[in-house]
Amino acid sequence: MSIVFIVSAPSGSGKSTLVHRLMECERDRIMFSVSWTTRTARGQEVEGEAYHFATRDEFERAIKKDEFLEWAEVFGNYYGTHRSVLARAEAEGKDLVLDIDVQGARQLRARLPDAVSVFILAPSRKVLEERLCCRSEDSAEVINRRLMGAVREIRGSDGYDYVVVNDDVARASDKLWSIVKAERSRRRRMEGEVRRILDTFEQND
Repeated sequence: MSIVFIVSAPSGSGKSTLVHRLMECERDRIMFSVSWTTRTARGQEVEGEAYHFATRDEFERAIKKDEFLEWAEVFGNYYGTHRSVLARAEAEGKDLVLDIDVQGARQLRARLPDAVSVFILAPSRKVLEERLCCRSEDSAEVINRRLMGAVREIRGSDGYDYVVVNDDVARASDKLWSIVKAERSRRRRMEGEVRRILDTFEQND
């Protein structure tokens, strides 16, 4: 059964970079969940890679059909995880990593209580603001709104299983990868393998 890894962070914390590096290390064993969104594509974003871009009407029709594991409205745009992505991961025998916000993570943890949640933090407000400004994607008004939203998200991170402070990309990447490897070795996830090994002893009794 697939392990679902939820990764959340305030905008600008470097979450996407860390997830991308994780995918490079784990490409054969983990699948990235491409979310649906109603926001417009930014820069070089490609349909089906960064997001599945949908109209507001399309998204709301999918909500009514209960097609999402989770969905949320953030800064005026919808974001959501379609149910089909988990079914695909399980069919391919891969774990699933989701890059989603705090609202969506809360819904997903309620539906999938065994999901593993990781919250990514920039080391300070100053660093977060610098990163948002360096992206050159948002106006000063939007950046200020994201900083205020970051406070709410950080305060809502107390339900997460792990926290990774992204003060150094390489170090933070190693921490995230270590979490994935450690979760795969949890006793309850290894039950089948333990039983198989135990059988090799009992066959010689």
